[in-house]
Amino acid sequence: MKVRLKQVNKSFQKGKNDSLNVLDNIDFNINEGEFVSLIGPSGCGKSTILKLIAGLDYPTSGEVLMNDKKIKGPGTDRVVVFQEGGLFPWMTVFENVTYGLLRKKMTKKEAEEKAMEGLKMVHLGNFIQSYPHELSGGMKQRVAIARALVMDPDVLLMDEPFAALDEQTRLVLHKELQSIWAETGKTILFITHNIREALTLSDRVLLMSTRPGAIKQEFTVQAARPRDPSDSNIVELERRVMHELEEEMEKVLKEEFGDDYTLAKSNIHDSDNSHMGSHI
Repeated sequence: MKVRLKQVNKSFQKGKNDSLNVLDNIDFNINEGEFVSLIGPSGCGKSTILKLIAGLDYPTSGEVLMNDKKIKGPGTDRVVVFQEGGLFPWMTVFENVTYGLLRKKMTKKEAEEKAMEGLKMVHLGNFIQSYPHELSGGMKQRVAIARALVMDPDVLLMDEPFAALDEQTRLVLHKELQSIWAETGKTILFITHNIREALTLSDRVLLMSTRPGAIKQEFTVQAARPRDPSDSNIVELERRVMHELEEEMEKVLKEEFGDDYTLAKSNIHDSDNSHMGSHI
């Protein structure tokens, strides 16, 4: 399922006579079966774009399309995985995953079979009777991914799904997500602040400028799959992305602290570029 944003602008009303321009002339495609990540400074409009594609909000001008048809609201062809999994705490893992299937009027037997397939895909077949409070953060996100996948959406929208996880768990889930994507062929839009995460997972990475957000540059990732984050192609591309992102970070810092502020004065500078995005 192809996604197209065509000259999209988005602004929010601030009081009676003022508005905040969040997105400026956003124009890009996500091809069927493609994995695309959006990165950029905080507040640049990444999550706003995801909500527009999900049908949870509408552009001020321009069009958001799926297969050349205008998106008019939420639909089962698009499913969102948020940073917090949003599991029902009073339901077991199995009940959480079957919930949406039963609401689709699927028979109980069909829903249970499909739920088990999804949970086995994320390696949680032995935890079906567990409750969310009994799971680690990584396991909760696996349940959220399984719950999304069993709905068989054409497009999977992921809004910083691994941001709250520790580094080791995140690396494991990177491998799991790459495997799931290769197996299912889903079209995925992935929002993240982490440059190396975006490059490890994606076919293309779109870098956004500071607010009002625009697509500043596109990077195509040509490293072989399954991806190794230490691959020389990824490391070199990371340097290029970081160089462009630093310019946008500089704008954000100057807006907040004044024109004389530079990144060289900031204690957020980290020698490991892979973590740089997590500070913005």
